[in-house]
Order: sequence, then structure tokens, then C-alpha cells
Amino acid sequence: MPEGVTKEAGIIQNLWNGAWIAALGVGIVVWGLIFWACLFHRRRKNSPDALPPQVRYNLPIEILYTTVPIIMVAVFFFFTARDQTAIGAVSGRPDVKVLVEGYQWSWRFTSTYGGKTVQVAGTPAQRPELVLPVGKKIEFALESRDVAHSFWVPAFLYKMDVLPGVHNRFEVTTLDKPSTYVGRCAELCGVDHSRMLFTVKLVPQAEYDRYVNSQAGSAQ
Repeated sequence: MPEGVTKEAGIIQNLWNGAWIAALGVGIVVWGLIFWACLFHRRRKNSPDALPPQVRYNLPIEILYTTVPIIMVAVFFFFTARDQTAIGAVSGRPDVKVLVEGYQWSWRFTSTYGGKTVQVAGTPAQRPELVLPVGKKIEFALESRDVAHSFWVPAFLYKMDVLPGVHNRFEVTTLDKPSTYVGRCAELCGVDHSRMLFTVKLVPQAEYDRYVNSQAGSAQ
């Protein structure tokens, strides 16, 4: 898995790891029961025509294999609902607001910070770069001008649909990991879908302040 660069990515990673551990445990039990049944209920050499004892029903076992899955699903649901609520929470008080507009076949990012606005737009031939400060709360508002897209930064361990007529939002808190991260559209949206790429550059606060002051009011 890629290393997450947001606080929310840690929540997603823990949920993912827990689901895989639970699935592995269930798999071990199921395969163990299969091998046990094959071994102890096979036809014996001394009586090749004899079938294993046929049991019409076993009430305790039926109760067991009905109750256990219900408990498992309830546990999975609890952790999924808890983490989904935390990941989807939007405080309404972000440090930076970013309007993400998807279109065939690139992106426009309009960032608002400290009363100043920076807009960056790209083309399939020239991917746009979204510059953000580290250690800050970022709110993304997603809009599409044409067809369905999906905003995905693998380092966020998260993606969200960008749909025409639908105003989706999510919020992340960036960690102190300055670097440049790849982003892409994760929804097949047309002939140049594979070229609908962008980058997210996380920079220290001082560098971000200089960037905003130099680019505010201009469209790249």
C-alpha cells in the first residue's frame, strides 16, 4: 500500500488492515473445516460402497452458522460506519478551500486561502499542479462540467466521484510530508481518460505563502 500523507489515510489503512486480518481468519477456519470434512468423512477402503452417516439436521450447528455470520457482519458494519463517518466529516472551517472542476480531459483547481485565490487549469498534454501546505486542513469541493469523473490521489488512500449536477465535498488534514504526489481520474470518462492526470505538491507553510502571494488573482 502507498504511504498515506493525510490523517484520514491512517483511518482508511487501519480499516483495510482489519478487514484483511478478519478475512484471513475466516479463510483459515473455512479451509480447515473443508479439509477436516474431506479427511474424516471420506469413504473408507474397507467399505468402499458405504456412505458416511447421513444427518438430517443438527440444530446447534445451524444456530452456530447463522449466529456467527450475523455477529461478524454487525462488527464489520460498526467499524465501517464509524470510520466512514470520520472520513466523510466536513468541519466547514478549513485552512484552504479547493474547488476541483473535472472536464474532458483535465482539471481546474481554484484554491482560496487567506482571502486570496489561485487558479490552475490543465490539458491532457500539460497536467496541472495543485500546491497545498503541509499540516493544514484542506476542503475539496468537486464539480463536473460534462461527464462523470473521479478525483483520486493514491497517497490520500481515498477517492471521490466528480459528477455533473452533484456537489460532493470531503476534507483532509495533510501530514508534514512535503513532496509531489500523483493524481488521476479514476472513472472512465472518454477517449483521453488515461491522460487526465495531475499532481499535488505539499510544501512547507512559508513556501506556500510565497506561492499564493505570487500567483493570487492569476490563472495558470
